[in-house]
Amino acid sequence: MRAGQQPAYGLSFDPRALTDLLQAPGDIRDLALAQLQDVVHAELFGRKLTGDLSGYRKLALDYRNQWRLVYALRPAPPAGAHRMEIRVVAVRPRAGNDIYDTVGRRLGMARRPLSARTHAARSRPPQLLARRPVPKPGPPPHAAPGPAHPVPFPTVKGSAR
Repeated sequence: MRAGQQPAYGLSFDPRALTDLLQAPGDIRDLALAQLQDVVHAELFGRKLTGDLSGYRKLALDYRNQWRLVYALRPAPPAGAHRMEIRVVAVRPRAGNDIYDTVGRRLGMARRPLSARTHAARSRPPQLLARRPVPKPGPPPHAAPGPAHPVPFPTVKGSAR
């Protein structure tokens, strides 16, 4: 705790997230606790997650971006000292989306959570829905030259041929 400064939020852990934290390498554990201290004091906010995990935030724990911590800001229990609390859901490696799959399972999602970007990539653009004839390469038919026409000789008035 920082000297003379009250935390802005309470802190709670999903029991499985606490196990994640204890099983993480020592340097990752230290970085996670330091960043959580900044989050609890409202000095740091993680990036918002989108799609199925909207309402949650993520923190990149190491400089290589290999470990993530996912948390939610939610109302604290009525008997608590704070109105809002930080609820840590998971501390896991990022590789293979392990962290996001784990969060989805812990939240009771039956399928793998999708981000807004993934959803957009999997949806069909409206241009593909309507079938239109494909134009043929080359100039349009009205600009194509027609058959050759004979050019009449100019006639001059008053001259006989």
